[in-house]
Amino acid sequence: MVDIIDGALFQRMVIHASASINAQKQAINELNVFPVPDGDTGTNMSLTIGTAAAEAKKKPAQSIGQAAATNASALLRGARGNSGVILSLLFRGISKGLKERETADGAVFAAALSEGVSAAYKAVMKPAEGTILTVSRLASVKAAETAHSQNSVEAVLEAAIAEGQIALADTVNQNPVLKKAGVVDAGGKGFLVILQGMLDELRGIAAPEGAEEAQDVKESADFAALSEEDITFTFDTVFIVRKTTDKSIEPFRAYLNSIGDSLVIGEDDEAFKVHVHTDIPGAALSEAQKYGTLELAKIENMRTQAQELAAGKQAQSTDDLEQIEAELEAQESGEGAIAPPEKKFGVVAVSAGAGMASVFKDLGVDGVISGGQTMNPSTEDILREIARTPAETVFVLPNNKNIIMAAQQCVGLIEGKEIVVVPTRTVPQGIAAMLVLDPDGDAESNAAAMEEARQNVRTSEITYAARNSDFDGFQIHEGDYMALAEGQLFGTDQSINALLERLAKSDLQQDAEFINIFYGEDVSEEQANEALEIFRAACPNAEITLLAGGQPVYYYMISAE
Repeated sequence: MVDIIDGALFQRMVIHASASINAQKQAINELNVFPVPDGDTGTNMSLTIGTAAAEAKKKPAQSIGQAAATNASALLRGARGNSGVILSLLFRGISKGLKERETADGAVFAAALSEGVSAAYKAVMKPAEGTILTVSRLASVKAAETAHSQNSVEAVLEAAIAEGQIALADTVNQNPVLKKAGVVDAGGKGFLVILQGMLDELRGIAAPEGAEEAQDVKESADFAALSEEDITFTFDTVFIVRKTTDKSIEPFRAYLNSIGDSLVIGEDDEAFKVHVHTDIPGAALSEAQKYGTLELAKIENMRTQAQELAAGKQAQSTDDLEQIEAELEAQESGEGAIAPPEKKFGVVAVSAGAGMASVFKDLGVDGVISGGQTMNPSTEDILREIARTPAETVFVLPNNKNIIMAAQQCVGLIEGKEIVVVPTRTVPQGIAAMLVLDPDGDAESNAAAMEEARQNVRTSEITYAARNSDFDGFQIHEGDYMALAEGQLFGTDQSINALLERLAKSDLQQDAEFINIFYGEDVSEEQANEALEIFRAACPNAEITLLAGGQPVYYYMISAE
């Protein structure tokens, strides 16, 4: 039985805990439905404690107080998502409880756990029961009780985990969203995995070396049972601000609470980190700069993530530490500088696939951002491409309904550049808008013309069903091909050519003078030509063009004008 731990052992416990949750992150993702069903809690918690583990490997600590302080600082800056920020707050409180101590026994460690829970509850504007907060609170209470009778860190951790498991099992009864999906709280599960990893280190159990495969997951949420009404706000927004003033951030906390929910703020002497769900992330970032210098930000569309999970796909996320670091390095080297205006108009478009990108480039688009369905770029990604465009007015073509709001947040954020978002919902709409851009016109008339052009385009798409689900009231079976017409389900079939024929004979195509068929990366040239012949036979009066779009996700994107 390990009764006392020092700084070096605490660091090894954190490293072990990081490996443990990394091994189970996908299983935890499968549980994630609250506060929004975006399926990333395991990833966020793993990345968060992973930054602390990396720091622990680089900087050996002389005392447990020093180890805990270094750990808390790394967690604050590495915190991802709501669960990651709360995890960082729990460890920040633990750090406070271990401050200036050389070692910790069971009583000291239990008291530190209580400090962590207190810090987390204080930081969350509207604490909800049936979450990681509930699990950590009840676990810490049991830890304190155990320390009175058995002053051992190992005994305290063992008791905390056992009580936490009971609390976790009850979360499904405390939270209606969890009950609807039939799962326990993902954040609470992640916290117990971390505590178990720390305990395993004390007991000499080897740390896991890799992540579990998705098929090992025995428990998962029914994401299809959840609706978009379960998501109050669209954008999951996280950012770090380096303090430049001593004034209290409480007014800022109140402001964020007025424009969003799921608000958590972690703070130390030098910086604070914000997690909030809101529809206006640009406003949150602008207000934050009254308190300091914005260092890092990420914005994710939670509705899109939920839709992808409901369809059985992997939710796209910006939580990639290496990618973020590369972007920061690019900015520091000057790649993020604002290009001076060299012409009147410029255009930035979002598109997926080399073929689509080439089409936009040939039409005169200055910058193409890789993205689309399952790959929504953030406001920061779009803003960076706008800044690189050497024009007085930059038109932005989102080309996906889930990217429009992120693009609109860019308006007014770059001094000296007028940013106009044309709300194109599909790539064919974006192409139509580009075709009417008049370099000699004015911004207002061009915006009106582009808007009219995009409204005249009707788009059909053929994709696949990755799992059994309910879409627009229709039962979809795994492996089916799905046709969408203007975003609505047109039909399903196990034969893609049969589905193409039905689509070609529909009113959407029969009334068209021009039809463009863009085939995706998973379609061969031979298969694409079969699709072309199907449309030629069904639409003899239309001018039909076949183009290699190279887009992922969609086998075909078809525009009709």
